[in-house]
Amino acid sequence: MKRTLAAGIALATLVTAFSYSAQAQLTSLPSGGNKRASVSEGIGVTNITITYSRPAVKKRDGHIWGELIPVGYVDQGFGPSKSAPWRAGANENTIIEFSTDVNVEGQHLAAGKYGFFIAYDPNECTLIFSKNYTSWGSFFYKPDEDVLRVKVKPVHVDNSVEWLKYEFTDETPSSAVVALQWEKLVIPFKIDVDVIGTQLASFRRELRSEKGFAWEAWDQAAQYCVQNKTNLDEALLWTDTATSVNFGGDKSFTALSTRAGVLDALGRTQEAADVMKKAYPYGSMNELYFYARGLTRMKKGQQALEVFKYSYDRYPNQFLPTAGMARGYSAVGDYKKALTYALKAQSIAPDPANKNIVDAFVKKLQAGEDIN
Repeated sequence: MKRTLAAGIALATLVTAFSYSAQAQLTSLPSGGNKRASVSEGIGVTNITITYSRPAVKKRDGHIWGELIPVGYVDQGFGPSKSAPWRAGANENTIIEFSTDVNVEGQHLAAGKYGFFIAYDPNECTLIFSKNYTSWGSFFYKPDEDVLRVKVKPVHVDNSVEWLKYEFTDETPSSAVVALQWEKLVIPFKIDVDVIGTQLASFRRELRSEKGFAWEAWDQAAQYCVQNKTNLDEALLWTDTATSVNFGGDKSFTALSTRAGVLDALGRTQEAADVMKKAYPYGSMNELYFYARGLTRMKKGQQALEVFKYSYDRYPNQFLPTAGMARGYSAVGDYKKALTYALKAQSIAPDPANKNIVDAFVKKLQAGEDIN
């Protein structure tokens, strides 16, 4: 019994010492002096993040590609994989994460986190996105864990990059090229995002959260649809919520004008006009002016003049509505009346900057030119 107890105490002491030793490890430099790095980019509401380690050339110019980084798949002499690709960096797995679904070189890839590997070839590299992103390097690589493979052509360049790096290049609103650069080689691959589709999906998700208890959120989603001429039927439903009594947007010029915008985009012009007439009493001087200003840009001069007149009657002898009347009459081609209001606005301009603007109005109207 004493021997058993003594052995138990010894084992407990050993386990405690081992646990303490494991916990006492101090932070140290990355293995091999390879720099840890991370690079991110947003495309629409999609976030793309690449986490990797950066090996250096270290005077091995001409001996990186095809030698240090072998062609194709190799047995690295450790781990179960006897045919492994390159880890696309150093040390741990290179990890690439997408917050939404994307297309990589035209092929669909679901949102998620992936181990990223490359089977190098001087003519055509195979890029591998694996569901295994937790293993060390590619020693445990398994082909059956691949989610996507795409092929791209490597590009030879004149200037050498000492430390391996990933960069986002050739950006557009809906795409970017990810370029792995090391020594005198670039391995690029293009990522495309359905920006409108992912944005709408984000709206639908967020409107079911606590954000959906404010009319502004529903209005924002509907405004986006009007601006992008998309998803208008659902946008109209969103304006139902935004302008409801329960949410408070029933007395908001912004919410009502957004609803009118959706109706107008759907071709329901008279309904849109009726909604706007309900909105006018809730509009501030600035809101009315800039709404009418938008109508002039859309070449809807008569509608713009109607709004400018409403604002002028409601806020008489104020600079902005008076200048608005000049714009309104100019928009319908009545430059004589427009000049009358421009001269009045000139006399009540609140500051030199606004006076300069109206001075330009006066000169244009005197020359018979539209000021919008």
